[in-house]
Amino acid sequence: MTETIRRAERVRASELLGRGWLNTGGKDVSLEDLRGKIVILDFWTFCCINCLHVLDELRPLEQRFSDVLVTVGVHSPKFEHEADPDALAAAVERYEIAHPVLDDPNLTTWQAYAARAWPTLVVLDPEGYIAAHLAGEGHVAGLTSLVEELVAEHEAKGTLHRGDGPYVPPEPVSRTLRFPGKAVPVTRELGGSDSSHGHFLVSDTGHHRIVELDTDLTTVVRSWGGGEDHEKGHRDGDPASARFNEPQGLTVLPAELAQQVGYDIVVADTVNHRLRGINAETGAVTTLAGNGVQRLLDAERARSGAIESGSLGTEPLEISLSSPWDVLWSATLGRVVIAMAGTHQIFTFDPATGELSIFAGTGLEGLLDGSAEAAWFAQTSGLTEDADGDIWIADSETSSLRVIRTGADSDAAPGEAATPEVETLIGEGLFDFGFRDGAPEQARLQHPLGVTALPDGSVLLADTYNGAIRRYRGGHLAADGTTVAASVSTVARGLKEPSDVLLDADGTNLLVVETNAHELVRIAVPQEYLTVDEGATQSQRPTTAVSPGEFSLAIGFSAPTGQKLDDRWGDPTQLKVSSSPENLLLDGAGNSEGLRRTLQLNPEVTEGVLHITARAAACDGAEGEEIPMHAACHLYQQDWGIPVRLEAGAQDELTLDLRGVR
Repeated sequence: MTETIRRAERVRASELLGRGWLNTGGKDVSLEDLRGKIVILDFWTFCCINCLHVLDELRPLEQRFSDVLVTVGVHSPKFEHEADPDALAAAVERYEIAHPVLDDPNLTTWQAYAARAWPTLVVLDPEGYIAAHLAGEGHVAGLTSLVEELVAEHEAKGTLHRGDGPYVPPEPVSRTLRFPGKAVPVTRELGGSDSSHGHFLVSDTGHHRIVELDTDLTTVVRSWGGGEDHEKGHRDGDPASARFNEPQGLTVLPAELAQQVGYDIVVADTVNHRLRGINAETGAVTTLAGNGVQRLLDAERARSGAIESGSLGTEPLEISLSSPWDVLWSATLGRVVIAMAGTHQIFTFDPATGELSIFAGTGLEGLLDGSAEAAWFAQTSGLTEDADGDIWIADSETSSLRVIRTGADSDAAPGEAATPEVETLIGEGLFDFGFRDGAPEQARLQHPLGVTALPDGSVLLADTYNGAIRRYRGGHLAADGTTVAASVSTVARGLKEPSDVLLDADGTNLLVVETNAHELVRIAVPQEYLTVDEGATQSQRPTTAVSPGEFSLAIGFSAPTGQKLDDRWGDPTQLKVSSSPENLLLDGAGNSEGLRRTLQLNPEVTEGVLHITARAAACDGAEGEEIPMHAACHLYQQDWGIPVRLEAGAQDELTLDLRGVR
């Protein structure tokens, strides 16, 4: 079994440097101000779903240890837009972050603490030394035991100081809508009358409720969830008592099916990791799917490299989901399609039978086309269906527009199902973005969240971080018989984080959910479209100088107190390594057990990226004892993309911490 890496040296924490601070009442915070407290530095960026998961994981820990623990969010942006201080301030408000946040736009503090992935957690002890370095999410159990150990140790030494931290809550702001996320038109009778025709259903995400807006886009006709104080939570029942937690996508079922199942509207209740149903006539809110526990990759399946696909069963309330971000009723599939952002997959749900299935995606984060079951996605956030029955996807973290060709119009033999295929129309990968129109293969987006198919065959995107609405038009024959090449253009720009776009009922206007303006706006469909070229770029991550030739890679992992590595089926650790370009690695690529690898770096390549995925499985249990048959088990996983520059005489080894305890 692989030996884990554990470090004993004490390293003094570096000062917290950046552009400024939020949630501190305008004051800067230094390490000296935090002396005597246990500090968790949470390196995050607001585009990252894993970072948002960590924010929620930390809340109970912060409450339990409020007099000894201070969390400091270090915001180190991935995308250009995330370096905008106004956008960061809006994100801190939107996600109700109740701890100080350091604005680190130049990755100064990120580099000082050797952070290499979003999210990264660094724990500092009350004397100002680094106690642990953790990558990824799912560390709350280990953090709890670590904080308990540090409290006991430093209380005994007299170096623990109890009392309030530097957090200063911001003044509340009253708004009709607060960070709305998604919208759908009401196109049929809802609630026993046709009075809703022409209205819009909107996820009022920041108020944790669903609202029906009148045609003026400001009058709230009725709402579900939140109550008078806009409380979040999970509770079924009547509209006033029901509770949601940052709901996003919503879709309306066909009338006949709605009558059969007892609800009209399906809601992606994102932070609750559930699907909810709303009966428009009675107002009742019910839970349709999800047990409220965030879905993680199965440790044994992940270790074996098996792809999980197909049906998950017909007991939807017993199945875990992970941050469902959008939902769509697909007439072609006869199911609700779900953008499962947290696991980078597409699920389906059959309201009639309760069956949940994985429709596309392995759960690995990235951009990979091909068969639906083998494809890779990255925070799928927007869905739409075109007239051919194909499912279009705003794949936000790869800044891409993708489509699942369902094969509805295929020539499959009778009784033989067509195989869905995934195709990318715009986008290059996890770290490529920009604002460029023109030919789709060279066009660039920046973290799009919404998508809608238009009757003319074109597709619109809410290009969120570019503040724009973009249009993709496939190659087609013009009226004069000439062939028109596929193209990307800009419909509108200058918007504040548009997260959804749809066609208004009159067909002459577009309706845009302008999230950071807290409103829905109408935009006339232009006669001519803009052509923008502000370039293509990549996330600017610090480059590591490495030596060509033999190169050692090691991943640090130490199981938390109360857990042990799960070696019941062999080595519980796994390391996967690849590179861009592929010829950067002459040897050492691939997937194998263990957390150490010797690589051969090509001296003829000057720079590139090492792509590294590490996994470790641990279960509750004491060292020296067998793991109980039904013990709770945990899969620790992190993906790194390490930009490297090859230089003779540079370092010939690299150690990354999955969970390094000092």
